[in-house]
Amino acid sequence: MKDLIRSHLAEPAELEKLYRKNKSEFKSAFNSIYPDIQKEPLAEFWNSRLNYESESVGWGKSSDWIFILTATAIAYLIAKLPTIFGWDEEFFFPRNLGFIVFPFVSAYFARKQKLSLKSLALPVALMTLAWIYINLLPDNNQSDTLTLACIHLPLLLWGILGYVFGGAKPKNHEARLAYLNFNGDAVIMGAVLGLSGLILSGITIGLFSLIGLQIEKFYFEYIGLFGLVAAPLVATHLTQTNPQLVNKVPPIVAKIFSPLVLVMLVIYLGAIVYSGKDPYNDREFLMLFNMLLIGVMALIFFSVAESSDEENSKLFKWVLTLLSLVTILVNMVALSAIVFRISEWGITPNRLAVLGINILMLVHLLLVSRDLLKAATKGSPVHQVGNTVVTYLPIYLVWTMIIVFLFPWLFGFE
Repeated sequence: MKDLIRSHLAEPAELEKLYRKNKSEFKSAFNSIYPDIQKEPLAEFWNSRLNYESESVGWGKSSDWIFILTATAIAYLIAKLPTIFGWDEEFFFPRNLGFIVFPFVSAYFARKQKLSLKSLALPVALMTLAWIYINLLPDNNQSDTLTLACIHLPLLLWGILGYVFGGAKPKNHEARLAYLNFNGDAVIMGAVLGLSGLILSGITIGLFSLIGLQIEKFYFEYIGLFGLVAAPLVATHLTQTNPQLVNKVPPIVAKIFSPLVLVMLVIYLGAIVYSGKDPYNDREFLMLFNMLLIGVMALIFFSVAESSDEENSKLFKWVLTLLSLVTILVNMVALSAIVFRISEWGITPNRLAVLGINILMLVHLLLVSRDLLKAATKGSPVHQVGNTVVTYLPIYLVWTMIIVFLFPWLFGFE
């Protein structure tokens, strides 16, 4: 996108076409190259147009809301299928929860970007295949491979959503970075909507209870559930039509929490030694340790993605660098514990899955730490690290597909 913008700086019509094709990607690319092209006649106009912050909230077109309400109604019906047909909820929801969210958000972006049926063939085929496959797996609540498949399937659907978000162009790294930015914005908007919904629900149930009507069951089974399935689509739409509402919050969150997490992590590692906790023999502690690792890694990548369009202080670069180095240490402890458990008690589906993801995360962290160290010592902008972050993401999806589609067969549906 950056090269296309540069090549069409003297062609207003072509720039407009690029903008309408993918507005979020265009804005991200333009802002990153604006310091180099600001002397061009059209650059100042586009800078004002893209970064003008309206004080009013844009709700989008009525057709957008018709689509959102229709999609929400379909998602709601899917969520109610166990009730309608008397299906086992413990069988249905672990396998199908992701299909209540991701296909409809994918459809939203496919519609907004006017993607052709040909470009949508791959994501539609993958989602359909995944839906059929996960629901044909044996009904065995004791199967570790089934649990792993159900846990990892939403990650696969998240990757397919990213493919659609990027305009069905898998090699577009700028779109991947914009997708990470979108996830941060959508989570914040979703949290705001969720909190508002909880307050509304509490007030509504409280008011009805005052007049002797207990509506809790009816409210949560129908109205509350409808709100839950609507929230992802509404949050997505609001972030796309009103980027000014949330786009300044994630960088602030990153700058506040990155140093705090760094201090916490260093203290926590010392506390582990002091407390005598043993990740090598304590399975539950190892699981929590890995969850901590994933959370800190997500914060690092989130910080890099959200800071890609702005200049960053040297202190912030060093904070991210040190945080990534400490996270590598945490990863190596977790990895050594997993290897120890495999050598002592053999390979199981869970151990192999965790071993694979820890190796992938370690390699990714080493690559990101290398680039962050360059940014901290040589003064290069953090957004260059974003390339390293997003280039590696498909490898996680490959491992996810192996766990979802191959693990059940390799381990005999254990």
